[in-house]
Amino acid sequence: MTTIEAVGHVEPFTVHFDDLDAMGIVHNARYAVFLERALSNWWGERGHSYAGGRPTTSDVMHAVAEYSISYRTPVRGTGDIGVHFWLESLGDSSAVYRFRIVSADGQTVHAEGRRVNVKLDPRTLRPAPWSDHARSVCQVLLAAPVPAEELAQQG
Repeated sequence: MTTIEAVGHVEPFTVHFDDLDAMGIVHNARYAVFLERALSNWWGERGHSYAGGRPTTSDVMHAVAEYSISYRTPVRGTGDIGVHFWLESLGDSSAVYRFRIVSADGQTVHAEGRRVNVKLDPRTLRPAPWSDHARSVCQVLLAAPVPAEELAQQG
């Protein structure tokens, strides 16, 4: 994988009227929501979500430790876009996501940024290691996936 488009996942997303500001462009605060929903969908499809008001796995318990975003080209109006995200790195208890909000055809980058999550122990709210299952699932998101042999040695 040599190009940025070849790593991670692009989640199709629809911009709605209530995402727009008074100028008819996506409000700056909505970009974080777009990423949150895209990540929630992706992880939920892999068994990591909330059901009945409770987390389905311990890996759902995490907090955002850092967030940055750069706006490039406004999204003007409603319609389809893509939320492209990947993992830059995965530590013992941290995950560094990179993301881009792109046009539906992927040709225009509307915004790009970085988000750092820290997994928390639900009892102590202190950093806790990601589960082996989460580590395995997220390999497809890593910009440089961990070789299978090394992943087996970690478990």
